[in-house]
Amino acid sequence: MATREDALAALKQIKAPSGDDLVAAGFVRALTVADGAARFVMEIAPDQAKVMEPIRAQAEAALAALPGMTQANVMMTAHTDKAPPELKPARAAEPKGPLAVPGVARIVAVASGKGGVGKSTLSANLAVALAAEGRRVGLLDADVYGPSQPRMLGVSGRPASPDGKTILPLRNHGVTMMSMGLMTNEDQAVVWRGPMLMGALQQMMNQVQWGTLDILLVDLPPGTGDVQMTLAQKFALDGAIVVSTPQDVALIDARKGIDMFNQMSIPVIGMVENMSTHVCSNCGHEEHIFGHGGVAAEAAKLGVPLLAEIPLHLSIRVAADGGAPVVASKPGSPQAESYRKLARDLVAAGHG
Repeated sequence: MATREDALAALKQIKAPSGDDLVAAGFVRALTVADGAARFVMEIAPDQAKVMEPIRAQAEAALAALPGMTQANVMMTAHTDKAPPELKPARAAEPKGPLAVPGVARIVAVASGKGGVGKSTLSANLAVALAAEGRRVGLLDADVYGPSQPRMLGVSGRPASPDGKTILPLRNHGVTMMSMGLMTNEDQAVVWRGPMLMGALQQMMNQVQWGTLDILLVDLPPGTGDVQMTLAQKFALDGAIVVSTPQDVALIDARKGIDMFNQMSIPVIGMVENMSTHVCSNCGHEEHIFGHGGVAAEAAKLGVPLLAEIPLHLSIRVAADGGAPVVASKPGSPQAESYRKLARDLVAAGHG
């Protein structure tokens, strides 16, 4: 089985336009070799795309020829360090405007202002719930630094690429799914700068064979950073769902997330109050650990709908860790019903 050192040795045999080998010229970034798969990112200047494409293909072929290698993938992303003459909104530099993804009827982002509010758990359960309503559903795990959807949906293995350009997504519980977590080892950190991050996101949107979908849910990372901006500027988003717990600390950041979507002219479909209430499994006592009604009040203040109040329950966490969201593992439970109702309401409102 080839090692990372073997891959580097093979790439050193390929010449860059400067005359140096690819490794010495600094074109090999984030190289990983594991389980018969090798991949890295070539960060190039924007005007080098035509010159570098044959070299990219040569590098991919060299990796594929290594002993025991079953998959090789070389991503190419453009980057420039030149600053614009004046600061302008990034949308002004995109005259063609956001583009649709072929075959996808609508794209809905699931966002949160801060981490730890259950956004990814909601995304996974909502995707399965929409599939249970008969919708053709895709789920893109765009949280590149902390991908969790492979674990939550019980998906493992690496996506295949029949031609070295298109990527075949994986599927489980009726949901078609793609995640950077499928391209790296579970304990491997993705140490990428913004341009590499944005290039990977665009490839997962454009080069994945999503097929025909009624809705593509995009599980965004928390905050208001590069991934959110790239998604909003490059692709035609139909709306965003903002997830928050009722506590004030989470709501402060949720407001910022909603303001970001407003600035980018992305409709906010509504807010979801997660971990809304907890009912003791022993005595039945109900308590509001993170407070209650804070998201409803905030939604009314901001003029957006409150879509659902999802309880804090052990079965939701256990199901997610076990690879079968509670909607799939306990379809008749009150916890599953809260997601099913959310899915039915979104379909009825034309958002699903």
